Amino acid sequence: MGSILTAKDLCKTFSNESVQQHVLKNLNLSVEQGDFTVIMGNSGSGKSTLLYALSGMDRPTLGSVSYHGEEISKLDNDALAIFRRRHCGFVFQQNYLNDTMSVLDNIIVCGLLVGKNRRAVAEHARELLKQVGVEEQSFGKFPTQLSGGEQQRVAVVRGIINEPEILFADEPTGALNSQNAEHVLNLFTGLNRRGQSIVMVTHDMKSARRGNRVLYLKDGVITGECNLGAYESGDEKRHARLRGFLQEMGW
Repeated sequence: MGSILTAKDLCKTFSNESVQQHVLKNLNLSVEQGDFTVIMGNSGSGKSTLLYALSGMDRPTLGSVSYHGEEISKLDNDALAIFRRRHCGFVFQQNYLNDTMSVLDNIIVCGLLVGKNRRAVAEHARELLKQVGVEEQSFGKFPTQLSGGEQQRVAVVRGIINEPEILFADEPTGALNSQNAEHVLNLFTGLNRRGQSIVMVTHDMKSARRGNRVLYLKDGVITGECNLGAYESGDEKRHARLRGFLQEMGW
């Protein structure tokens, strides 16, 4: 279907006084339209740094990131913000919800920023919240009145409310129990089957096996790739294949 996102010779270096930390090292990566790409690796391998560089949330030190062939890494801050708003959705490790707004308004405001009709956005938001297991009685509450797991599920809905061309997710199920994590993963799988491109960082095998490809990152370099194909529930061979791949990578 063609590449939606391409990284070429990507480098990211952080400097602290006289010390330089090279987090990404001449990394090359292509994400195809409709891919569910999972990035795994041990702590400190550069997973989140890579996600932020690919999404335009952070600039690479060297190299380029292109979206449908257009190099976004050269855009100024205002143009990058517009790009992210129009094309990307985000789910972070922290939920970053606005505590002075209701659950529903936290989501609706994202739709209003791209010119969508408030009523239509609100209706869509209610449907998605129910899909991830947030009860209707919570829609009017403030985020601080919800549990951490509920807040994270609200953040997931906020990330997909505008039907972004590509969704970036950084440990989206890390704060969830197994049942609620399943709600979120089922939602992601459903979106992907309808063509949603997803790039997800995770350390969890149950989450990782939802992707059609898994990349392993070590010390800022992609050292392996496992192609799993389309997800099917109950496919134990898929789980065994992923487990074997991760063992081979030294995970």
